[in-house]
This record gives sequence, structure tokens and C-alpha cells, in this order.
Amino acid sequence: MTYFANVPTIEYKGANSTDPLSYRYYNPKQKVMGKTMEEHLRLAVCYWHTFCWEGSDIFGEATFPRAWNQDADPIQRAKHRADAAFEFISKMNLPYYAFHDVDVAPQGSTLKESNKNLKIIADYLAGKMQDTRIKLLWGTANLFSHRRYMAGASTNNNPEVFAYAAAQVKAALDVTHDLNGENYVFWGGREGYDSLLNTDLKQEAEQYAKFLSLIVDYKHKIGFKGTFLIEPKPCEPTKHQYDYDTATVLAFLQKYGLEKEFRVNIEANHATLAGHSFPHEVAYACANNMFGSIDANQGDPQLGWDTDQFPMHLSDLVQVLYAIVAHGGFTTGGFNFDTKLRRQSTDLEDMFYGTICGVDNLARALLIVDGMMTHDEFKTFKQARYSKWHEGLGQDILKGKMDLDALSALALDQNLNPQPVSGHQELLESKLNYLIK
Repeated sequence: MTYFANVPTIEYKGANSTDPLSYRYYNPKQKVMGKTMEEHLRLAVCYWHTFCWEGSDIFGEATFPRAWNQDADPIQRAKHRADAAFEFISKMNLPYYAFHDVDVAPQGSTLKESNKNLKIIADYLAGKMQDTRIKLLWGTANLFSHRRYMAGASTNNNPEVFAYAAAQVKAALDVTHDLNGENYVFWGGREGYDSLLNTDLKQEAEQYAKFLSLIVDYKHKIGFKGTFLIEPKPCEPTKHQYDYDTATVLAFLQKYGLEKEFRVNIEANHATLAGHSFPHEVAYACANNMFGSIDANQGDPQLGWDTDQFPMHLSDLVQVLYAIVAHGGFTTGGFNFDTKLRRQSTDLEDMFYGTICGVDNLARALLIVDGMMTHDEFKTFKQARYSKWHEGLGQDILKGKMDLDALSALALDQNLNPQPVSGHQELLESKLNYLIK
């Protein structure tokens, strides 16, 4: 069955195109800084918001009666959903998709039945992947929606829930491995707390670390070569989640000796919920060799929850791609469109309009970064600003040649009176704005 018969394959038609069903900036095979746009951006469409979510919210019923979600047989419904997904991604001319286990396959009344369903649909997905050449950016297990996880998965007060979650992750990782997934993601949606009155923080942290360690061991046992990614988020659905931001994730991994096994999957909307900017989280991850992948969405600054909107903030995207390119680019990660339509955008064409605009914004940002890199005034300015740390006194301090007594004596003997030097923030911001044409 065809679900998008009225929509053509989306093609690049240039910046002057007035066709809303075309790319103005994303030309997949265009070379930019030595790689194609497709290789730089590694774009993926998420399964859950795009094909599973039906437009409901906590105040209202579903507004998207999608044809692929109507079959009474759950297995057939899952296959119809896969048909729609691969048709959409093919027409969008994008290389990847990403999924949760329960999005692609129905949950059964028992874990054994759920695993059986997942295997059936995984085989179906493998066929679709072979036919379309669309690849799996990452898989993951949903350890937050079912009521058994209301007090967490690995951090649950009941070890039987821990065991169930471990079995669910094993099955999802096996499928990701079988489908040649390039990453596996951990999002601790319920790994946190709502009240300290009923929470043992130390106990739950040790459980979480043990959970991750067990899965790392299993990864090496089965020979999964993909990257393990942790997705930071500060709150919502819980009051406080343990994977608050990239810095918190890094500190946790270092404490338990797991920092070499994981990178981060940064979501723009999660960064802002943590009180950071999207560029900050990416820059911090790059600076600490934690950068892995991106969920490309944004939030609404007037709403204090995860709204998963299409990426529209060009300035943020330019700064993010500047950091990524300077770091060497993606290796196994990419930009995953963990985005969803607004409930009033009910037409099937709206799925294309939103995704096209987000893809074009990333492509446009990449082209701007190309211009920035040609004459990188920002890099030149920062090198000059920190130049004294690369010689003389700066190097002596960093190499441990100066203790506190020596520094004090130097300051006193030479009557040091260092003068402030402008950071030229406004000048640099104006330069960035002029580049965004």
C-alpha cells in the first residue's frame, strides 16, 4: 500500500525554489569541506513521533488518524507502519532512521511474546532496509512508558524490574546489532526521582552503574561495534533525572570507570531545559571527547517541557555545526529528527513541510560554516586571546613548573599589574550575524 501517493520524491531545486516540496539548500551529493552534505549531516527520521504519535496530549485526544495505524491486528499494524516509514524516508531522500523497540513492534502480554513480536518485525525491517538502502542510525529500548517503570528501570526499588529492563535492553540491542545499527542509545526517562523523601540517591546510582556495566559486557560479548550513547535530560517526566546534562553524565561515567564506553546523544530541547544552550552542550561534549550524536529539535522558550519542534534557530545550528566540524565531524552519529508536528498540522503533507524545512536549515548552516572555516576569524581570535598560555609563564604553570609559592613570589617581585583585554563579544556576534545571510 502507498501512503504518500500525492507527494513526489523531494529533490534539490536551489535557493530560489518556491516549491514547498523541494530542498532549497540540501543537495545530498554536493561536496562541502571535502565531504558530501549527506556525509556531514547523516540525517535520520525518528520512528516514534513521526509514525507512532497520533497527536494526543494530556488535554486532548489524537488528531492524526493515520491510515498505517488502523489495522486491528498489532503485527499487521506494525508492518503497515514500517511501510509508511520507509516510503516517507525514501521520498525525503534521507539515509537513516531510528527507533524504540515498542515503536516498531507491539508489546505482548509477556516478555517472551514481546521479544517474539520484535523479532518478527525486525526481520520485516531488514527487508525494507535491503530494498531501500536506508540504514539504522540507532536503536533503543523504551524503559519509561509502561507502568512497571513508573519508579524507574535500572534505578527501580524492585530488582525484578531491573531484571525485566535488562532483558528488554538485551533484546533491543540484539535487534540493533542484527540490523547493523551504528549506535545504541540509553535514555533514562524514569531514571530519577520526584521526592527525596522516598529516594536513596546512592543506592540508585549504584544500580544504574551496574546496569550499564552489564550491558557493556554484553556488547563486547556479542561483538557489537556500534557506539553506546547516553541522552542527557534534566527533568520531565521526573522532577530530577540523573542524566541531567553532558557534564553530569561525564562525571557519573568517570566515577564508575565507564567513560571510555559511552558518548552522548545531545537533544537541543533537553539542553535548554537544563538551562544551557544547544551549542554549549555540543561544545562541552566535543571538549571532553564525549560527542556522539544529535537529536535535532528545539523547544519553545515559553513552555517548560519537551516540545520536540523542528530545528528553526539558524544561529544555534551554525554554532553547533561549527563545533562539530572543528571536532572532526560525526563518526557513528548523525542528526536524528526527533521532532513532531503541532497537533493542528493534520495533513500528510505537513510531515514533509516540517522535515524539509529542518533539513534545509541544517544544510544552510553547514554552508555558512564552510564560509566561516575558509577565513576562520573566530578561531584566529581565540588563538590570539589564549596565546600567552602557549609560551613562557603560561606553559610553566600548565607543566607544573610553578607552585603557589613561586607564583606568589613572581607576582610580588615583578610587581605584576595585568591589564584587562577586551573579549570583543559584540564584534564577534556581529560577524556571525553577517555570515547568516
